[in-house]
Amino acid sequence: MPAKGDRETVTYYPPSGHSSAQPSVHPRAMPRVAIIGAGCIGLSIAWRLAAAGGTVDIYDRGTAGRGATHAAAGMLAAAVETEPGEQALLPLTLDSQRRWPAFAAELEACSGLSVDLRTEGTVQVALTRDDVEVLRSGFEFQRGLGLNVAWLTGAQVKEREPWLNPRAAAGVLGADDGQVDNRKLALALKAAAVMAGARLHEGAAVEALSLTAGRVDGVVVGGALRPADVVVLAAGAWSRQLAGLPEGAVPPVRPVKGQMLALRMDPARPLLRHVVWPPRCYLVPRLDGRLIVGATTEDKGWDDHLTAGGVLALLEAAWRALPGVEELPIEEMWVGHRPGSRDDAPILGPVPDVAGLVMATGHHRNGILLTPGTADLVANHILTGRVDPLLAPFGIGRFQQGTELRARA
Repeated sequence: MPAKGDRETVTYYPPSGHSSAQPSVHPRAMPRVAIIGAGCIGLSIAWRLAAAGGTVDIYDRGTAGRGATHAAAGMLAAAVETEPGEQALLPLTLDSQRRWPAFAAELEACSGLSVDLRTEGTVQVALTRDDVEVLRSGFEFQRGLGLNVAWLTGAQVKEREPWLNPRAAAGVLGADDGQVDNRKLALALKAAAVMAGARLHEGAAVEALSLTAGRVDGVVVGGALRPADVVVLAAGAWSRQLAGLPEGAVPPVRPVKGQMLALRMDPARPLLRHVVWPPRCYLVPRLDGRLIVGATTEDKGWDDHLTAGGVLALLEAAWRALPGVEELPIEEMWVGHRPGSRDDAPILGPVPDVAGLVMATGHHRNGILLTPGTADLVANHILTGRVDPLLAPFGIGRFQQGTELRARA
């Protein structure tokens, strides 16, 4: 969030020629779109709409990409992260995961920036006999859903990752899972959206939604109305704070605190190649030698303090799985706030009885994974008026109709 007195900055380059980032639909008359939130979700929707010829303004209270997108780990783990109760979310996560290779290639071509998409797979690791039983249960559940997961013996785990604890007893390989560098992703999306013609307003907090006769007519920024035909609410954990939302349009989104840290490996001799999920943490190796260790999950509102207990728990879990981390320097520690919805599934698509208001929030721990799918599905809805069957179950109306996708634990 900008300090009091910071001024709005606007970034805009007129589009130069045709971009390949076009939705595979025939758009109707182009609306003026205001997007609230410049994280990976808001920026990716803006890129798609601007590339299709739309007039797009993106507003963020701070700097683009510096919220939950900046704090994330960038995992694309549709298989190994699927838990009981999340079956309804699986078609959306798998669809978005399949979109990632083409999305990343197109984004890199349009922005000229790399996002470091990696497809080595993800390995879950069991260290004790009890861990093996828990891992086996999850594996059987995931395999029963038809996911591409494979059981690994302890020896097979250590063949893939020799620096893991020699006592590693078993593992599960999610061969289709991977990772992307979320901070590079934010930079590339910002560049692509602006080059496609979107106007990016940083340090510009949206104070309220403006409605006339039940229809969106813009947003209020700095006390002035900024006209728009469509408003996309993509403000992550801040989404429910927007003034002017009718009662039924307030998304049930809360901040879910996560503490994380980064260690520094030798990039020429990294301790890991795969994303690894041992008990009680995950380890994400970057091409530049950073090793991301995450993350706590805490319902503590907007508390942004690193705690000794949180950091200790992460380091201990990482050390038990990968003893070599003991010698690595700590490069960075931080806190992020995931946007968790009441059923921990995203809130997407049009809002009943509020014409022109579209939701793209509540992605919880799946914001990076769901970026391509959310961008394409939401942009196509805005351009065509159609609600894709993949999008339909995730509307905000489910909270009024009693059709939430899962009960929170």
